[in-house]
Order: sequence, then C-alpha cells, then structure tokens
Amino acid sequence: MKIAQEIRAGNVIMQNSAPWVVLKTEYARGGRNAATVRMKLKSLLSNQGTEVVFKADDKMDQIVLDKKDCTYSYFADPMYVWMDSEYNQYEVEAENMGDALNYLEDGMPAEVVFYEGKAISVELPTSVEREITWTEPAVKGDTSGKVLKPAKIATGFEIGVPIFVAQGDKVEIDTRTGEYRRRV
Repeated sequence: MKIAQEIRAGNVIMQNSAPWVVLKTEYARGGRNAATVRMKLKSLLSNQGTEVVFKADDKMDQIVLDKKDCTYSYFADPMYVWMDSEYNQYEVEAENMGDALNYLEDGMPAEVVFYEGKAISVELPTSVEREITWTEPAVKGDTSGKVLKPAKIATGFEIGVPIFVAQGDKVEIDTRTGEYRRRV
C-alpha cells in the first residue's frame, strides 16, 4: 500500500475495483484544509478517463501488471492478435489499442500488458522508424525558424516533419508524443 502523495504518473492503482493508470498527479496544500492530490486516471479495462481528488494520506493499492514481449501478427475484426516467442497468441480489443494503431505494421514488436491473465493493452517502444508515404515538396525560401510540413506514414497517421524530409525517407517518430525525432 502506498499513500496518495507517493503515487506518480505511470503507476497503476486499484480504484472502484478496477485498474487505472495514473496519467498526471498534482499535489496541492491548502491553507487550513488538508493537503490533496489530484490525479488524472485512465481505465485499463474500458479506456475511459477521469479525474479524482484524494487526501494526501489516503491509502491505495498499487498493482504491478504482467508484460510480455510480442510481435503484431494480424487483425481479426475487432481484435488485434499478438504472438510471443513461443507462438502463443493474445487478442487485444481494438478500442484498447490506443495510439498503437497509428504505428501498427506486420511484425511490429511491442509489450502486451496483462491483467489477471487477460491481455488488456499494448505498450509501444518509445520510438519507431516509419517511411514517409506522402508529403508536400519543400517551398524554396521557407527556411527561417523551425518550419514543419505535414507528412503521412503507411497507416495514414499524419506528423509534422522538417522541410528537408521527402517522400520515401525513413524517419524516427516518438510514439509518446507523435512527433518527428530525426531522419534515419
């Protein structure tokens, strides 16, 4: 058990008999009132978001989820099937895939997250390399400052890239923010 002020972003807690991942915490200490911790939570089962305020000394259960390295295998509507190194298959519901759908391609490695033996979500590596399938040509003279232009990858996901990136180039993308990192 941890108290509320010890919980950090990325921790998973039990709230109302369901696992919730903590996205953000804000500690506040009022004048006469007790200190509070405002948490922005996302349900791991239903993918819903909420904000909850706890007293700073409220006790809560922190849970550690099982994770397994897997590769993306195929889409079986509405489930995405992942396979581990021992050829066991795990199905993750489409609505629980989150931002992973923006970068998904065959054979893509990721960590499948399990809660009570059931695959509930997927955690991507922090960066992926993808080929630019469409982007506009650079405009001559538009070089001052940090200028970005729209570009699409094979999944149709649109990112901002510097003007020197051309169609067919491979780029590294930060999966946490969806931003361009560098040309590969």
